[in-house]
Amino acid sequence: MPFEVGLAAVRRLAPLAPAGATMAQFALRWIVDQPGATVVIPGARNASQAQGNAAVGDLAPLSPEAQSAITEVYDDLIRPLIHDRW
Repeated sequence: MPFEVGLAAVRRLAPLAPAGATMAQFALRWIVDQPGATVVIPGARNASQAQGNAAVGDLAPLSPEAQSAITEVYDDLIRPLIHDRW
């Protein structure tokens, strides 16, 4: 995926992140919210990152509106570039 497309996606997604959450936490919360997801195994390079990852459990589930907006970003920017590969 082109770098510029990734940046455009982040620009659209950042306002959807819960207040005080990092983009990494937002992404992990999205994964946790997916039907059928029973575990998330994120990486961490230091204790601070591990603590941030663990704090995702304290975040409320994403709203249906946020879920729809995330899907829209995927459909608009990401799907055309990768979906035919699987």
